[in-house]
Amino acid sequence: MSRAAEGVHILPYSRVVGQEDLKLALELNHVVPRIGGVLMAGPRGTAKSTLVRAFALMAHDELPVTLPINATDDRVLGGWDLHALIHGEALPRPGLLEEADDKGLLYVDEVNLLDDHLVNIILDVVSTGVLSVQREGLATAKHLSFGLVGTMNPEEGGLRPQLLDRFGLMVAAGQLDPAARRYMIRTVLDFEEELDRSHSDWLTAAERDDTAVRERLTAARHRVPHVRVPDEIVGLCADAADRVEAVGQRGEIVATLAARALAALEGASEVGPAHLRRVLPMALRHRRPETGHGVVLDWGTEDDARVGELFETV
Repeated sequence: MSRAAEGVHILPYSRVVGQEDLKLALELNHVVPRIGGVLMAGPRGTAKSTLVRAFALMAHDELPVTLPINATDDRVLGGWDLHALIHGEALPRPGLLEEADDKGLLYVDEVNLLDDHLVNIILDVVSTGVLSVQREGLATAKHLSFGLVGTMNPEEGGLRPQLLDRFGLMVAAGQLDPAARRYMIRTVLDFEEELDRSHSDWLTAAERDDTAVRERLTAARHRVPHVRVPDEIVGLCADAADRVEAVGQRGEIVATLAARALAALEGASEVGPAHLRRVLPMALRHRRPETGHGVVLDWGTEDDARVGELFETV
């Protein structure tokens, strides 16, 4: 167990039950950070926070840097160390974005309740890799790199379409069926029981499986620059975006990046139609015209049928 995980009672990533779309989105964004972050939407109690923290421990050996809803500009961007200023010394104080650069992942829970201008700044840094601060006598520009995950409960309000579009992928947390619910309950009970044991084969096996996932992600990161994207896939992606009337061009670019990441994860040398079709809902669902009215609909059978027609003859 890593030093960061000592005393941290988070269900291992490889033991989180269900939510396969959420897991895949996190993994794709890790393999290709240029995707630009993951937004998870779903009701409370659907393991969104647990999954993000478990993923961070698995992938980075660290819990994610968590951005509180009431975070100030100084706390996010950095500013002056007030204690040092009181004693007549001007020392810059790093913000949460720099901390995320060190730890690998920034987690914004209830991102829909965060001030819009802070969300925009964070998304700018993720997109450009540069944090530029010019305020209160402080002028800095730093290169930062970290993964971004936001979670939200749509029942508590949405995000403006302009901000939704800035998240690379959007996934919806689903409800577990009865069999999966039973398996989830048993898994959580076993986990809590095993924590009290001086030696646990269960926890050892979970850590071994987490290590295998991390190694698979690392291998995919190294492999992805060599994965070819055929013109056929580029055409399919553009046509799919047109079919669902995706606003702007960010969606098809992200879909292509995500499909390439998925191909790398599966050890393929080039992106195939199945890779693209698997990631299209994640890349396009929040870029349809409906989001302009503050509504984010599930990717339904009608959407799937419109896109599916393109793949029938491939």
